[in-house]
Amino acid sequence: MVPSRRQFLSYLGGAAAAVALDPETALAAPKAEKFEFLFLTDTHLQPELNGAQGCDMAFKKARLAKADFVLQGGDHVFDSMDVSKERASALFDLYGKTEQDLGMKVYHTCGNHDCFGISSKGRTSKADTVYGKKMYEERFGRPNYSFDHKGVHFLVLDSVLPNDDQTGYTGHIGDEQLEWLADDLGKLQPGTPVIVTTHIPLVTAFDSYVKLRPDRRTGRGELSIGNSEQVIAIFDKHNVVGVLQGHTHIWETVTWHGVPYVTGGAVCGNWWKGSLMGTPEGYTVVSVAEGKISARYETYGFKSVVPEAT
Repeated sequence: MVPSRRQFLSYLGGAAAAVALDPETALAAPKAEKFEFLFLTDTHLQPELNGAQGCDMAFKKARLAKADFVLQGGDHVFDSMDVSKERASALFDLYGKTEQDLGMKVYHTCGNHDCFGISSKGRTSKADTVYGKKMYEERFGRPNYSFDHKGVHFLVLDSVLPNDDQTGYTGHIGDEQLEWLADDLGKLQPGTPVIVTTHIPLVTAFDSYVKLRPDRRTGRGELSIGNSEQVIAIFDKHNVVGVLQGHTHIWETVTWHGVPYVTGGAVCGNWWKGSLMGTPEGYTVVSVAEGKISARYETYGFKSVVPEAT
């Protein structure tokens, strides 16, 4: 992949960092209304470890924000990749009931843990009517789509490519979706501000954190989208003002080609076992004003019953 992930890194922000588009680019964009929305990612809802109660706590605090809507960044449940259909369906049902506590419109992003049977190595039939993303789609709709809000165009990407041999997944944006992306953005008025969400990051410095913590086993597999340079080449032709990402459970901001790539931590933190490398359980509040975004991380007071030091 060219350039390398290390070359991607131009800026890292902490939990209180604000992120913004270059002022000259912002001035070229049509004026959008000022608003806020929430980015909640990696809820990993499960009945064990008080995970369902944790999601309930997060959602009840989040609904108090003066936000127009919620973007859910993927990995709604833990886990549907290698469990029975009954277990996966029950987790999605529980998530749906819990999400009602948000009390506002939710736009969903497909995560790898939302894909039924893809890590079952043949134990789940690929012919099952809800195999792969079909169970997710029955509840939330297609995994890639776009919508508009107060002068801003939002794009939701599908970054999870299941392996054919049911051994997991790859972070990848396929040719058909690349064509859809270019076509969707090509229909916009020039200068329209665009915000993108993807579960698996396009740009991240997470590899650097793993090297800093050689004693830690992450178990994540794909850390970023393998063909991100193809996606970014399309972004470069348009006024993309921010990209929101999940998957790594780390709160970070990396700016590349003038665009802030905000990875939103995780509602579940370290899979309901406390914080992960300094990022506690939480979610992101995103403010949009004058052609740029700013973001802050909010925690909600969850206490793990089995805390692990990280």
